[in-house]
Amino acid sequence: MSDIRLTEFRGQPAVRLRAPDGAQATVLLHGGHLVSWMPAGGEEQLYLSPTARYGVGASVRGGVPVIFPQFNERGPLPRHGLVRTRSWTPVQSVVRGEHAIATLRFTDDMATRTHWPHGFTAELTVSVAGRDLDIELCITNTGETPFDFHAALHTYLRCQNVEKAQLEGLQGCHYEDALLGVEGDQWGDVTAVIGAIDRVYHQAPRQLILRELGRKLLISLSDFEDVVVWNPGPEGASKLTDLPAEDWRHMLCVEAACVREPITLVPGDEWAGRQSFTC
Repeated sequence: MSDIRLTEFRGQPAVRLRAPDGAQATVLLHGGHLVSWMPAGGEEQLYLSPTARYGVGASVRGGVPVIFPQFNERGPLPRHGLVRTRSWTPVQSVVRGEHAIATLRFTDDMATRTHWPHGFTAELTVSVAGRDLDIELCITNTGETPFDFHAALHTYLRCQNVEKAQLEGLQGCHYEDALLGVEGDQWGDVTAVIGAIDRVYHQAPRQLILRELGRKLLISLSDFEDVVVWNPGPEGASKLTDLPAEDWRHMLCVEAACVREPITLVPGDEWAGRQSFTC
């Protein structure tokens, strides 16, 4: 029997999705954070650190953190914004045809307005069916003044061995390299991870492919202009207390993002961006 129900995950309240064909996903209320995706008849596709921290104020290492309204430390707000460490409200959980769908919402409050004086709602909608996962982030300006923001779906993809994986599709893209402090252009079509990587690719193509031995994952973007590719490498992983030292080999972040150019919303307007996966 197919079902979508409230449950617990690592002691945290969560929404569990299960499609008629067995595809599954789990979303924490904390941060509106997708922590698991298992396609029908398949294995876990997202990386989640076994030493991740949970609970009030924590940012969970792995899955799909929601970044809004600031990316990383590119501004005066807390790192990666205001919503990934706060509790969201489930507003929908249904099975519709072949799809299991859940929507969670976060609305500004006194705590967010202390940092950022704007009225907004953020909605995250997750849909699973068969071999597909869709994640949509929708931001609405509910206040009385325009605002600018950045956003990202900080997706951690599970890898057997990231040093043997290949990310295809970024050839010709201009990028910022945060580790080297330089900008450049991607020459080849294959992006390989041989150590730490932290790049923002601008005006990225709408489709990328992550390949490993026996695995092909199609990544599609809609209304996200940038792609962030990140892996801490062995040295960076050793400095992260919520990531086992060797687990950098088992993950690659391929993030749908709007980083270079902010999005502007006038009162009453909304923006939505989507990242989709097919394995």
